[in-house]
Amino acid sequence: MRSGTKRIRLVAMAALAALTFATAACAEDGGDGTTPGESTGSMKTGLKIAFLPKQVNNPYFTTSDNGGKAAVEEIKGNYSETGPSEASPSAQVSYINTLSQQNTDVIVVSANDKDAICGALNEARQAGAKVVTFDSDTNPTCRDLFINQATAEGIAANQVKLISEAVGPDGGEIAILSATANATNQNAWIELMKTELGKPEYAKLKLVDTVYGDDQDQKSFTETQALLAKHPNLKGIISPTTVGVAAAARYLSGSTYKGKVQLTGLGTPNQMKAFVKDGTVKAFALWNPADLGYLAAYAGGALASGLITGKEGDKFTAGKLGEYTVGKDATVLLGDPFTFNASNVDQFNF
Repeated sequence: MRSGTKRIRLVAMAALAALTFATAACAEDGGDGTTPGESTGSMKTGLKIAFLPKQVNNPYFTTSDNGGKAAVEEIKGNYSETGPSEASPSAQVSYINTLSQQNTDVIVVSANDKDAICGALNEARQAGAKVVTFDSDTNPTCRDLFINQATAEGIAANQVKLISEAVGPDGGEIAILSATANATNQNAWIELMKTELGKPEYAKLKLVDTVYGDDQDQKSFTETQALLAKHPNLKGIISPTTVGVAAAARYLSGSTYKGKVQLTGLGTPNQMKAFVKDGTVKAFALWNPADLGYLAAYAGGALASGLITGKEGDKFTAGKLGEYTVGKDATVLLGDPFTFNASNVDQFNF
């Protein structure tokens, strides 16, 4: 009996020693018993996650924010949306301050200016909020993560390719109708479009003007009209903004320029469907803004839950979209832009 007891004790001590060694080895590899970049634990419930778009009542942001709302509901958080009715560099500051005072856990913002809201965002972070930018980034020092809808290079290449195909092999003069002059994403895309236009295959395209509609429907409409009056030989317009491309299409479709001046840009299927069908627009592009908002909400929840910190290599799961990895400069990429045309536009509803 004593001999059997002794054997049991020896086995138990050996097992304990093996467990201790294994635990120490894991801690040495990952620091916390996990492999580097692996998240553990679960999403906190009850997180207050607020979406602050460039402007409210903009169809693009309504769609993206609704995607965010769906994600927040899935993780059992509390969703809210707030923001200015007009897109301007400083318009978002007061909303950020209010959200901070309300002890918001996550602020998801599309920046009207990369620097103008930095002070307010950093104060909110000091107060405990996690800041996730989406669609349009701030200076990286002002946020925890940026959810990028597509690479700037990919968008620029896509837009130039689409206008080139629409205009045809003879090329000609083209112009850009942008959003606000300070929009981080717009300016990055425009500079890269200029680089893209320098390629030999686009030698017959000539960029003659860039104008700004400030993401206002009527101003974008008027700027389109002015472009055509100023450049009578214009062959094409690129408008990489959902408000601008829809306004430009509306003007062209009711004018003598329809079919003569080509238009492409970034738009939603529901906005552009009629203009594709009536021949005003051959093709346009976008990503799914609902997925962009959905991903941003999950990323914010993961940050606020301590599942990730925003360092390169961090991994998290974004519900139905699957697993994502944080890249350089605390950036998460949704995917490549998608081209819509007459063959597929009816398949989408947003």
